[in-house]
Amino acid sequence: MSLETAWWLGWATASVAMAVTWSIQRRTRRADWVDVVWTACTGLLAAAFSLAADGDASRRALIAVVAGLWSVRLSWHLATRLRRSAEDGRYERLREKYGDSADAWLFGFFQVQAFLCAFFAIPALIAARNSNPLGWGDAVGVLVWAAAVAGETAADRQLSRFRNAEPSPSGVCRTGLWRYSRHPNYFFEWAHWWCYVCIGWQAPNGWLTLAGPAAMLFLIYKVTGIPPTETQALAKRGEAYRKYQRAVSPFFPWPPQRGVDD
Repeated sequence: MSLETAWWLGWATASVAMAVTWSIQRRTRRADWVDVVWTACTGLLAAAFSLAADGDASRRALIAVVAGLWSVRLSWHLATRLRRSAEDGRYERLREKYGDSADAWLFGFFQVQAFLCAFFAIPALIAARNSNPLGWGDAVGVLVWAAAVAGETAADRQLSRFRNAEPSPSGVCRTGLWRYSRHPNYFFEWAHWWCYVCIGWQAPNGWLTLAGPAAMLFLIYKVTGIPPTETQALAKRGEAYRKYQRAVSPFFPWPPQRGVDD
């Protein structure tokens, strides 16, 4: 089977998985589980693509491991959070906005997620075509991956502890990494995609691995990340969150501005 055929098959598999997820959400009214399915499918496709590639065997195994571990960690975190909460406010607002057409709109949205699963697995596929022996680029890639996953895990835990301890929904988390970035979990998720750039730069067309962090940055900043999350935060926390916005960097960790609505 050619790599092109494998990619199309991967996209088709993700499309079927998203169609099943959409069908389930029609009964459960929980569209937010698409985030779990997206993470699981992306990790599985990245691992499968890397193993199907024709590069160095050790590197292919390495990529399958890092992609799989990233996927398991994030999927488990999202699933645990969703089991303890009502439907994410982003999807509730979509249902209100589209009314009777919401399910049809969500079907299209879920299929876009299927394409993104296959798209974000491409950097792993490209990196896995690197036939050179393991070297410094792979070591740097693993370090980037470890730092990013550790940072995202820490940010998730800090926010979870804050929410469990904070009785008021108007409170804003400013502890740990959240003191330096309003979205440290998104920052480290974006940083994670640079590991494939480091590992795959010397592969044929290795520069295309830059599509991963570039596309993720666009989605976080302009589409499914910061904009809807901050809209929801402002609706729940009002002026407290506006003060947080004025003092703290939106994405890249940076020391907070002193004396600005502390």
